[in-house]
Amino acid sequence: MVSALGNEWPAILSALRRGRNCVRRMDEWDIYPGMNTRLAAPVDYQFPPYPRKKTRGMGRISLLALSSAEGAVKMAGLAEDGRASPLLTSGRTGIAYGSCMGSVDALMDYYAMLVLNDVRKISATTYVRSMPQTCAANLEVFYGLTGRLITANVACASGSMAVGLAYETIKSGKQDIMLAGGADELSPVDAAVFDVLFAASTKNDAPGLTPAAYDKNRDGLVVGEGAGTLILEEYEHALRRGAPVYAEIAGFGTNTDGVHITQPNRATMSRAIALALEDAGLSPDAIGYVNTHGTGTGAGDAAESWATYDIFQRPVPVSTIKNYTGHTLGACGALEAWISINLMREGWFAPNINLRELDGGCAPLDYITGAGRELETAYVMSNNFAFGGVNTSLILKRL
Repeated sequence: MVSALGNEWPAILSALRRGRNCVRRMDEWDIYPGMNTRLAAPVDYQFPPYPRKKTRGMGRISLLALSSAEGAVKMAGLAEDGRASPLLTSGRTGIAYGSCMGSVDALMDYYAMLVLNDVRKISATTYVRSMPQTCAANLEVFYGLTGRLITANVACASGSMAVGLAYETIKSGKQDIMLAGGADELSPVDAAVFDVLFAASTKNDAPGLTPAAYDKNRDGLVVGEGAGTLILEEYEHALRRGAPVYAEIAGFGTNTDGVHITQPNRATMSRAIALALEDAGLSPDAIGYVNTHGTGTGAGDAAESWATYDIFQRPVPVSTIKNYTGHTLGACGALEAWISINLMREGWFAPNINLRELDGGCAPLDYITGAGRELETAYVMSNNFAFGGVNTSLILKRL
């Protein structure tokens, strides 16, 4: 992964244990007087010197995706000494990748013709950098993949949807290996979208205290950026080639609200969680921890917490990573699934930082606070919910 928390697990774990977020005041956004929020969680990352010929169609979002994919491919034993394994080009390896949109800079160039009546900003790569499937397409070309390509552009559920669809593709026997994940780059436009909906935090002078999911005094989300890539592989196939195996995707559930395009719906959120449990053949009692979407918005936190309680009917341990990283939008589902896997393997789960007084409107769950929680469990769940009424739930099994 590439994130404000770090890029490799030891650094990420250390950051989580310190219990401080990555949010800062964006002074450069003062040029937008009509926008109230000035908060974000940017990634400070130097991209490796990739060959220009292979990256000229990539904006920042695709470079974030590529950087995380490079790490995942190496960890999975699919690249050595800079050379990709023939498995990647065999036709039995595909990709499922998501984002909210393409690179904003490229979109600005693309639409400059309509605003300025000038076509000079449009280049041969403008559309490729701006198109919604830019991450999936660029990674497919970079690695020479010839299997299936699935693009999941479903707002904040993009990363988790990509992982779930990749899982179903392998489960159905259509592919042996799938690169799966999500990415999004930081833009003030993203902050403005939530700002006009009164869903963005405006604690501009206290960036360390927000977002504060489930807290009585929370005032909205903070946007972030990053990318996360998981390598999914059919289990026996992975064992035969001696691949390192970190966890198993045991279940996936997804559905839509069918009611409102931005208002969270408790009933259908709950049903998505139930679908994942049904897919895994598990009872709610088997799940030891839930990584929640936990954006820090009033309506979202309340609906999600009650949807979770509707299924578990007990104070299941929960926490959100967004209090640390901000809302990484299309990346969050992949980032949070990977972090959940590693926390499960560590036997320690990160607390809800900034949660000081629980909002009475949230369900009676076990909101992890303080120094975190030592906990051994064979199964964890990671949930994400998005604009468009898209709900996803992943169940991950420790191996």
